[in-house]
Amino acid sequence: MNRKRVDGIDLAARARARRRALQAIYAWQLSGTSMTGIIEQFKREQEMEIADLEYFEDLLRGVEREKSQLDEKLKPHLDRSIDSVDPIERAVLRLAAYELVCRVDVPYRVVINEAIETTKRFGADFGHTYVNGVLDKLAADVRAPEYKRAG
Repeated sequence: MNRKRVDGIDLAARARARRRALQAIYAWQLSGTSMTGIIEQFKREQEMEIADLEYFEDLLRGVEREKSQLDEKLKPHLDRSIDSVDPIERAVLRLAAYELVCRVDVPYRVVINEAIETTKRFGADFGHTYVNGVLDKLAADVRAPEYKRAG
């Protein structure tokens, strides 16, 4: 199968890893189960062979490890507390915030686009517009030079 690759990265597998990570973060937020338990559950129950498993685990462990910092970075851009944000959108915001803050190897536009598409697929009807607004402001903050260049 000839899949699109950039710098050796299978973009489709990475997008699937993000979708699986969103579902896993959502489950983690609601269940209180350890992230290790969530990762093991997803490995057993989901078609993980078609996703970038290494990236999936990095996203989950990163969101767990950096949750407080990510929430603080998001806070000025939210119109309510992070805990009041819809659980799917909260999971998307934390996932994208992790990529924006800690995975500077991923272009901010890719992060935002993936977050919007994922929210359209799993979130509320107009959740993607909220996610887009918050992440655009966060990207301007945490990726200022890249954001200005793309401007």
